[in-house]
Amino acid sequence: MKLIGLTGNIATGKSEVTRALRTHGASVIDADQVARDMVAKGQPALAQIVQTFGEAVLLPTGDLNRKLLGDIVFNDKAKLRQLEAITHPAARAEIWRRVALAFHNAHSLDHIVVLEVIRLFEGGYASDCDQVWVTHCPPNMQIARLMQHRGFNEADARTRVNAQTPQADKLAKADVIIDTSGSIADTHTQVEKVLSAEC
Repeated sequence: MKLIGLTGNIATGKSEVTRALRTHGASVIDADQVARDMVAKGQPALAQIVQTFGEAVLLPTGDLNRKLLGDIVFNDKAKLRQLEAITHPAARAEIWRRVALAFHNAHSLDHIVVLEVIRLFEGGYASDCDQVWVTHCPPNMQIARLMQHRGFNEADARTRVNAQTPQADKLAKADVIIDTSGSIADTHTQVEKVLSAEC
């Protein structure tokens, strides 16, 4: 069995790589989804966020206004650290619980579990992975994808891209680099080639 850590900065194609890995039977633990689950209505972390950032970060439904909170923390590193101090411990415990469950439920000894975490190195997850894969595309493509798929204006897209650890730092530590600047089919082909070489 193998644990692959998958990372890469925002809009570098991690979701497409996880789709390709799933078609080959891999189990995927998405840290972003875990983080969303941890701040759902009724969760202790949401109450802490409201206490720290105020009621304004809630939608009328009582759910977290993720875009508004994102706008706050991506423009203020101190506030980003405050948010991470609330969400990271709960998310970390849940991530490892899901990884253990995925291996427990595996049907074969060559099963692959993928841990998709944007802060794989910064969060200390990489050292527990058998292999680290990093997705990559040029910054202008990241910005274009954020504008096209997530509705950001160019200034907000640049802020999100620039707020992250330099992509070069992640590429330098990668066991496998998947270049997602080509077509979706090309990305899937790269994944297949890496998996074939491993077998």
